[in-house]
Amino acid sequence: MNGLVKEGSLGAILFNSQIITEQDIKAALDEQQASGCRFGEALVRLGVVTQEDIDWALSNQLNIPYVRLKREMIDQDAVELIPATVARQYNLIPLLRMGDDLSLALADPLNKEAIGAVEELTGCQVTVSVALIREIREMQDICYGPAESATSLGFAADCFPERVLAEINADLTGARLLDYLLVFVTQNKATGLSLQPVGDTVGIVVKRAGKTRHIGILAGTYYPDVVLRLRKLAKIDGTTESTAGGTLGLRYKGAQLSFQVLVLRGAAGDYVTFKPQAAASFPSRLADLGAADQIARLRDLAASDSGLVLAVHRDSEDRCRLMDLYLEECSTVGRSVLLLGNGLGKGNKHFPRIPLPNGATGEAHDLLLAVLEHDPDIIVVEDVTDSLSFIAATKAAMRGKLVVAGISSPDVDTAFKHLLHLWHRHYFVPGCLRGIISFKGVATLCPRCRGEYSPTREEIASLRLVALPATYFRAAGCPACDQTGHTGRRYLLDLITFDEGVLAAFESARGSRDIERYLQGAGYRGIMAEGEALLKAGEISPVEYVASLLL
Repeated sequence: MNGLVKEGSLGAILFNSQIITEQDIKAALDEQQASGCRFGEALVRLGVVTQEDIDWALSNQLNIPYVRLKREMIDQDAVELIPATVARQYNLIPLLRMGDDLSLALADPLNKEAIGAVEELTGCQVTVSVALIREIREMQDICYGPAESATSLGFAADCFPERVLAEINADLTGARLLDYLLVFVTQNKATGLSLQPVGDTVGIVVKRAGKTRHIGILAGTYYPDVVLRLRKLAKIDGTTESTAGGTLGLRYKGAQLSFQVLVLRGAAGDYVTFKPQAAASFPSRLADLGAADQIARLRDLAASDSGLVLAVHRDSEDRCRLMDLYLEECSTVGRSVLLLGNGLGKGNKHFPRIPLPNGATGEAHDLLLAVLEHDPDIIVVEDVTDSLSFIAATKAAMRGKLVVAGISSPDVDTAFKHLLHLWHRHYFVPGCLRGIISFKGVATLCPRCRGEYSPTREEIASLRLVALPATYFRAAGCPACDQTGHTGRRYLLDLITFDEGVLAAFESARGSRDIERYLQGAGYRGIMAEGEALLKAGEISPVEYVASLLL
């Protein structure tokens, strides 16, 4: 494997079991680097393996028992040795205690941290078995009770009335806490609010008019669950990187507010900061996406009668809006159109929409094949990220249909990695591709309160730029921008047409970098180049460049 993975790691075990190939390993490593997920999760995302494949391989290669959990297998004495919080943190369930020996079922038997923590906690010698994570969680609910069984979230603050505190503490998911904290930021025109874990508690600190004030405290018991929910809402991957970012929306007094969410990994838990920003609502017109020349090229692409057009964006809702706008530019007169998905069909044109069963985008494969029997001219599919759905979309395009399909990916470069992986596995023919479109939005600085500043060495390093700006800007917030520091939102459009040159570069590429080099040589100017120009012009801050374009 030429050092691709360490001996004894999950990748090595799956390779030695002949479940994955070297090409699968490279694709999973690319996915892992792009999204921050774990190696096994990357393989499952790419459709290379199932979780059951991973569990079987770990059990077989490491000579670890593979168990299907049932309630009668679990010894209550063993359960009482390990608190519910520890069991849920490490995705494990105790099975049996015999003297100083303790048997556990683990979702990840290679998790040495979990094994060490249990041995230190119980004083027992631990042996492990492999089990499905869904069965472990089911047993946790049976043995410990549902995670919501406690009575209080443990939040206290003088700035909230008792009625509100009771409402917040009764919701152990942390949803009400997040809502009220964001409302507090809005009502007090604060420039930021931070959740700062120290020891067993989390301090809540707000910044307004340049002054910092401690407003409350949160018990650490459920803080990991609160952060997990926050990461999901803000679409921040469970990455092992030290920094991450995303956006969070709030409906307040009929207006849609948007907050930047910044996360730092800390010793006692994630350090989280919320900052108000310009609303990130998607444009209602194609003309608001990108420059005029890009819009003209996109309209040329929309003139395609057949083939596959991919819409790339991490957020499902924004990706669907992009496809709706693209469909409005397509000639649909005298042509039958079918929408396949749950979030499509909110544009000015209206067509029949077929919902996905139970909202599961992975089931698009079977539905797409069924849709083909109805012989539509244009098919719009919400998500074909998984391999089977992509194969079905490719088949439809090769039968002369125009297929507009979504790919869940942070940027075009990551999408190219995914496409190369699919092509190398012979899952599609690149010649059916017509183009790839994507976009990102950035909050522009308020010109009235914008000022120069000197960023830290870490901030400069996080920009990942070869040629650094001469000056850097950020905004403190003022009445003109409602203390947000931003006055609007700029949208940057990425568009790559699969002409003969791009197709040849794709088919000969060993990796996405080869495609990137070809595009740059052909004069391609993508989102990152536009974002760098905005940063150097002082229209966006370094934090916005990193959070909105890099993460």
